[in-house]
Amino acid sequence: MLETPDVLARLQTLLDASHARATEHLRGIIHPERTLSAAQIAALLTGMRVISAATVTAHGEPRISAMDGHFLHGTWTFSSSRTSAKARHLADRPAISVAHIDGEAFAVFSHGRVVELSGDELAEVDAHWTAHYGSSPMSWGDVVMWRLEPAWMVGYAWKRDELLAERGIAV
Repeated sequence: MLETPDVLARLQTLLDASHARATEHLRGIIHPERTLSAAQIAALLTGMRVISAATVTAHGEPRISAMDGHFLHGTWTFSSSRTSAKARHLADRPAISVAHIDGEAFAVFSHGRVVELSGDELAEVDAHWTAHYGSSPMSWGDVVMWRLEPAWMVGYAWKRDELLAERGIAV
């Protein structure tokens, strides 16, 4: 977990604002007993997580694919080959929706824009990913790495207190 108290506070503000702007239907599902806090999300999303990333084609057609995602500093980082359809979509239309769904246990849904990583930020994320995979993603070909700049995010757990207890996370 690389989230500082400031990062967690910003993420909590985003989560609270997102939940407040959600529809009545969504708030009926993700009510206070099922809502995850920023600290709980960060504690649950360690290591690599499979995410579903949705983009839009030039013709406005939706496309979704599974990607490796790492939740770092309160948001998702992910990568792809620059020659992939996903990379072309994001280069032209950086809006994206990202979801991580762990069966019926918990989920995190977010919408925002991608920011291509560069400089020190790329070096830090690359080092994290290299430690996880045993080689740098930058050595895998013509790779682009992004982080999600979230504009909306909610976290949900069906049986939150049980989930957190099972995973050894303070309620």
